[in-house]
Amino acid sequence: MDTIITIGNFSLKWYSVLITIAVIIAYYMIYSESKRFNIKSEFIFNMMFWTIIFGILGARLYYVIFNWTYYSEHLSEIYKIWNGGLAIHGGIIAGALTVIIYCKKYKVKVGRIMDLIIPALLLGQALGRWGNFFNGEVYGSITTIEHLQSLKFIPEFIIYGMNINGVTYTPLFYYESLWCLAGFVILLLIRKFKYTRLGWQFGGYLIWYSVGRFIFEGMRDAKYNLMLGNVKVA
Repeated sequence: MDTIITIGNFSLKWYSVLITIAVIIAYYMIYSESKRFNIKSEFIFNMMFWTIIFGILGARLYYVIFNWTYYSEHLSEIYKIWNGGLAIHGGIIAGALTVIIYCKKYKVKVGRIMDLIIPALLLGQALGRWGNFFNGEVYGSITTIEHLQSLKFIPEFIIYGMNINGVTYTPLFYYESLWCLAGFVILLLIRKFKYTRLGWQFGGYLIWYSVGRFIFEGMRDAKYNLMLGNVKVA
């Protein structure tokens, strides 16, 4: 289910396609909005280029650090991101640092650029979560098909798609995707608000996603939680 097509040793994965689509949409949104503030297209393209690269590296490094017990004994697997293992918080941290450094270098307002990026980031996260569905991963507690059907807002294909090896799980990816999508809409409304201040969208993102992730992390199957001692890192 995770693979779209396989040709020889090459496999095209749903997750990689979804991430690529998310990046393309994000670039278009950020570029379109940047024209309102007369920000050069070269600045946006180059910033996103480096942010994506360091964001992916940060997401991988974050995952490896909090799974060091395993990777300390399998050093050759650290770079094999195609086997899975990217953590969104690591990507956010590394990406944010890249944007800050880049903006400082070219003397562009960090708050302005963050506000440009954030709605696109949330939409990208909403889309990216569907990769978990195709991979059959990052689900919640065991439930029943009947219970999921009673909720009314979950499509049938998701309900039956969450039946993994004969066990039905809570479609946590779907809940988080909807949460990110709702946040995206709210931030777009804030963007249009007459009295919006610089940094409101960035601050709104930190609050919105953190509250959602705090709730969803408690619902996750324990094997998908990154841990620091007895504390869930996320």
